[in-house]
Amino acid sequence: MKSLLGTFATLLLINSAFAQDLFVAKDLTAEKQFTVNIEGPMVDKKGNLYVVNYQKDGTIGLVKPNGETSLFVELPAGSTANAIQFDSKGAMFLADFSGHNVLKVDPKTKKVTVHCHNDSFNQPNDIAINRKNQLFASDPNWKESKGQIWRIDTDGKATLLEKDMGTTNGIELSPDDRTLYVNESVQRKVWKYNVDSVGNIYNKQLFTQFVDGGMDGMKCDAEGNLYISRWGTGKVVVFSPEGKQLREIPLKGKNVSNIIFGGKSGKTAFVTLQDRGCLETFQVDVPGKRFMKK
Repeated sequence: MKSLLGTFATLLLINSAFAQDLFVAKDLTAEKQFTVNIEGPMVDKKGNLYVVNYQKDGTIGLVKPNGETSLFVELPAGSTANAIQFDSKGAMFLADFSGHNVLKVDPKTKKVTVHCHNDSFNQPNDIAINRKNQLFASDPNWKESKGQIWRIDTDGKATLLEKDMGTTNGIELSPDDRTLYVNESVQRKVWKYNVDSVGNIYNKQLFTQFVDGGMDGMKCDAEGNLYISRWGTGKVVVFSPEGKQLREIPLKGKNVSNIIFGGKSGKTAFVTLQDRGCLETFQVDVPGKRFMKK
């Protein structure tokens, strides 16, 4: 009996220690490895972590699991990436806010081409991608506190989905691709839309809003919970698909710009901090949506 009680107590201690490690941020990279425009963390199918604006703007950095950083690719003059996505074939897409483009990078050759340019773009900021490899881009006009949403099809054609919004910033699709979340940083609102089979959006609803701070990138986990980067507050806030706040995750830095899930099980969150110029990381209990079991 004593042996069983001892085993049970040991298991409780192990579980307690594991639970305490969840949602506790620690540094992944050294400070100032990236510029104040550090953003767009993304993990490819092989588990490689890429982050924009390494050492200088207009670059993409590669981050190893141990935090070591190196230059992956330098973009053409005039281009500055703000977000990264990979399609099902492994091609890298970048929201190029200074060049008013969506760029495409061949990871093998590192050749950079313009996937989409539209004279009506303000400055593509963040991008989400669905199973059909359609991109959804937020497109803010910071000077006028306005924004738009675009869909960019695989042929590079851009379709304006919504205009006359606030400063559209973070954008994300639910795990089933049927809900699109878009936040407005200045207005502190998060909207959700239904998405049809063509990639059009409808039924706009207010998902949640805040009374202070800003917002930036957002990502969903496999259960559809939405992780929102609260720029200026030093927090990532998690909401259920129904809009219930589940938790706040404190970070060391304040200017949280984006988040992605990676690691072997998809339960490691990587977060970019613009005031520190580095990445922080923490463990989560549910893997990112890209790690869902098929």
